[in-house]
Amino acid sequence: MFEKAHSKDYYNRRKSALELERSSFMPHWRELSEFVRPRRGRFFISDRNRGIKKHQSIINSKATKALQIATAGMLAGTISPSRPWFLLETYDQDLMKIGEVQDWLYQSELILRTILNESNFYGMASQSLNEVLLFGTSLMTHIDDFEDVARFYNHTTGSYSIGLNDRFEVDTVFREFDWTAGQMAKAFGIENLSTTARNAIDKGNYDAWFPVCHIIEPNESFYPKSPKASNKPFKSVYYEPSTQGADKDKWLRVSGFDEFPAYAFRWDVTGEDIYGTDCPGMTALGDIKGLQIEEKRKAQAIDLMVRPLLTGPATLKNSPIQSLPGGLTLYDGDDQRQQLRPIYQIQPNLQELRLDMEAVERRIDEAFFVDMFMAISSMEGIQPRNQMDLIHRNEERLLQLGPVLERLHGEFLDKVIDRLFNQALKADILPPIPAALAAQPLRINYVSSLAMAQRAVATQSIDRVAAFAAGLLSAGFEQVREKVDAENALDEYSKAVGAPPSILVAADVLAERRAEQAQQVQEQQAMEQMQQGAQIAQTAAGAKTDERNLLTDVMNG
Repeated sequence: MFEKAHSKDYYNRRKSALELERSSFMPHWRELSEFVRPRRGRFFISDRNRGIKKHQSIINSKATKALQIATAGMLAGTISPSRPWFLLETYDQDLMKIGEVQDWLYQSELILRTILNESNFYGMASQSLNEVLLFGTSLMTHIDDFEDVARFYNHTTGSYSIGLNDRFEVDTVFREFDWTAGQMAKAFGIENLSTTARNAIDKGNYDAWFPVCHIIEPNESFYPKSPKASNKPFKSVYYEPSTQGADKDKWLRVSGFDEFPAYAFRWDVTGEDIYGTDCPGMTALGDIKGLQIEEKRKAQAIDLMVRPLLTGPATLKNSPIQSLPGGLTLYDGDDQRQQLRPIYQIQPNLQELRLDMEAVERRIDEAFFVDMFMAISSMEGIQPRNQMDLIHRNEERLLQLGPVLERLHGEFLDKVIDRLFNQALKADILPPIPAALAAQPLRINYVSSLAMAQRAVATQSIDRVAAFAAGLLSAGFEQVREKVDAENALDEYSKAVGAPPSILVAADVLAERRAEQAQQVQEQQAMEQMQQGAQIAQTAAGAKTDERNLLTDVMNG
């Protein structure tokens, strides 16, 4: 059914259409690669394994270093492998107060973080963040892996094309690349290779290169009840594009995915554009190119000062001129007219040039948010400043990344965790789901340092209310104790800062403990009342009955 519905001609036509939409971005990407990271980006299939020097356009490496700092800052601030950066929650907040639900969510988070730590996720994520900072768009694929549950691959800019659905979400990825005959045989099986590739294997030429195309797109043949991989919501097709004859309709592999396994993170998007724009690399490109020119001019000016252009008599035409220190040049000349001297004297104002270059470098740092990621160490003025001042100034800079973080969460991290959670369910490595969570949807709460900075206002407001309430109590307003719900404030503060749920007692467990304590108090009070009654009875029994008193009066009526 699949082979009849689609052909290689269909996919080749779609490849051409996607590449046409991408074509206007290619010159810009090449320029960004040339002046910042020449080894990133692959704009021709034949670019593989090219060890030639590619840094000829970079004289001042400020932009490259700024990109490195921004990449490290983004990684540490959003998905740091050294600390938790996401929590699983339920939409029903009452369920979050149940102890077994909290424990299950916490244990599931630990399992997902362990999978990410043991896979290659963070290495690939660093490359994706680097590419989105420089090119505005990055692409990562996420597949099943027998050893690590999940495996991730970053695809550099220029090596792929993407397409959007009616909701302007990326739902199609097309890649064209070269693989060796040995790689193809191991990945797809020798029987699925073209005749040319099989002949290379038969001759032992495992390192012969062949073009391979791979497309992931929505599956028109999606059938929920079908066990076939080719009937899943998204289909994945590998094929050799240049095959003819009997191999024309031969596929390397046809499979499918339950979730879209490719994540295209875009820095910013204009209207119906497919690819990202206005990233730090694009913003700073003019300054980056201008800085190279200024660096070159400064070096030329210094070189002309040290080694000026000389003029001298014609008698020196065939005479060697010694320009090294201590060198001797002999010639017959007139001391007044025929001297070996500079054609002109150059005295450039290098200080002004350096000041202008420093201003350009500061603009590059600002474009890459270097001043934000290194706010404390690079802050001007007398150190140390007041700690609260440092916190507030740092948060103001972090808020600049608010829109970018929303795209990062929606286009990248949400999908990674959703697919990873489903992979863990299929692998049966999650703990048994509590009955209270049956059919309950989950949501993701990000608690990375950058995400927490966006919610810093919540903790600040709690701090201010608590401080104000404490001030009123110290002034003698005791009714404040009845007004402030300290337990609820503690829960909200813990949630805002992303603290582990294990540090606070769950609401249902706390209610049980308090009920037990109340019952113990009641039992203690009943015991004391019984003891008091027994003492009264003993006293009454020991009273003299032959003397008139209250007891004898009662007994005698």
